[in-house]
Amino acid sequence: MTQQQTAIFGGGCFWCLEAVFQDLRGVSAVLSGYMGGHLASPSYEQVCGKSTGHAEVVRIEFDAAVIRYDQLLDVFFAIHDPTTPNRQGNDVGPQYRSVIFALSAEQLASARGKMAAAAAQWSAPIVTELIAIFDEVGQPVTGNEARFWPAEAEHHNYFKRNPSQGYCAFVVAPKVMKARSAFAALMAER
Repeated sequence: MTQQQTAIFGGGCFWCLEAVFQDLRGVSAVLSGYMGGHLASPSYEQVCGKSTGHAEVVRIEFDAAVIRYDQLLDVFFAIHDPTTPNRQGNDVGPQYRSVIFALSAEQLASARGKMAAAAAQWSAPIVTELIAIFDEVGQPVTGNEARFWPAEAEHHNYFKRNPSQGYCAFVVAPKVMKARSAFAALMAER
């Protein structure tokens, strides 16, 4: 029996995250988008303007009977640097911050545990934001900051459609290869 759940992470350019999480078994969909800002339905250009408060994120739909949320967190912390505020490599700005949007108390607790484990592995402090988007009784909160806004169509499946593009070849591909090597047991059949 399937146990469909959703996870939302931001950690640098969403093209990188999307490409890595699409490779995992049990993941049925990965969609690039924006979250955590005050503006409704932001555009890529607005988010890159650094004034909306949004992060580039991916929304991951997964079967928890096949891959657990904590395993997704393991991959997340392995493929980006959670110690650099508002930056991943040459991608600089608040839209590239490390952030986890917890959709339930269980996700929040799991993320806290994985953040503590990550802190033991890095020499610098973990700066990943952990944002609960549910209230004290477990109901989803409303408002633009808690809403996932899908990115424009040209950002969807970007690495799969553009593997030879410069950024993809030099930034995305190495992250994909790192994940495939480090998490071979979690990879879907290709």
